[in-house]
Amino acid sequence: MMEAVAVAILALGVQQPAQAQDDPGRFEIRSASVELRAGVYYLDAWVEYRLSTEAREALDAGVALTLDTEVEFLRSRRFWLDDEEANLRQGYELQYHALSERYLVLNLNSGEQSSFATLFSALNSLGRITELPLIDAALLEPDAAYDIRIRAVLSTEDIPGPLRLLAFWRRDWSLESEWYTWQLDE
Repeated sequence: MMEAVAVAILALGVQQPAQAQDDPGRFEIRSASVELRAGVYYLDAWVEYRLSTEAREALDAGVALTLDTEVEFLRSRRFWLDDEEANLRQGYELQYHALSERYLVLNLNSGEQSSFATLFSALNSLGRITELPLIDAALLEPDAAYDIRIRAVLSTEDIPGPLRLLAFWRRDWSLESEWYTWQLDE
């Protein structure tokens, strides 16, 4: 009888750490700012990426993940809804290359590719946005008030068909940060 109890306790102990490892993931914009230089607004931001357990497992199994950074310029209007004046979507593809045991990050806008030894270093590099050109200041109305907002999203659009259906129904695949909003200072 004592052996059966010991085996049951041991089995429960083995199951709990596995359940504790199920990480739902989280994306969070820690800080963001823009700077006007030579008539162009540039973005600096810090995004914390933590993939869910399912997304990490899919990545390690060879599924490429697309991470998007979305930026919007909204013109504030007093008696009506804010007007979206401009938007930018910066996309990155993250994949694991099993043969070289490296994580590859491809900038989908520029084609630039980087290689990293660990997932942590790849996500950390993705989260450090520096001097990303956003918009020419001449395209914005000079006396209008603008809000800028940014968010990070795990896109499921490029995931293969059967996985996309699974990703649609699973909460662990719906990773996106809250909008981080601030007012444009001219």
